[in-house]
Amino acid sequence: MIKPSLDMLIKKVDNKYTLVVLAAKRAREIMNGSTVLVETKSNKPVTIALEELAANKITYERTKIGIK
Repeated sequence: MIKPSLDMLIKKVDNKYTLVVLAAKRAREIMNGSTVLVETKSNKPVTIALEELAANKITYERTKIGIK
């Protein structure tokens, strides 16, 4: 079972492509030394990024040229 669930994560963003881009962007930030915003047992950057999104610790802003 995947935690957090995909159904719950999709409700936090406007579509699944936004979810992928947001998770990848945040995972890169974590790999480059950014502070982790949630307590987690995982050491995988993508899992941490998804857990942060599920906990409403990260947000996004839609712009004409991409996601900020």
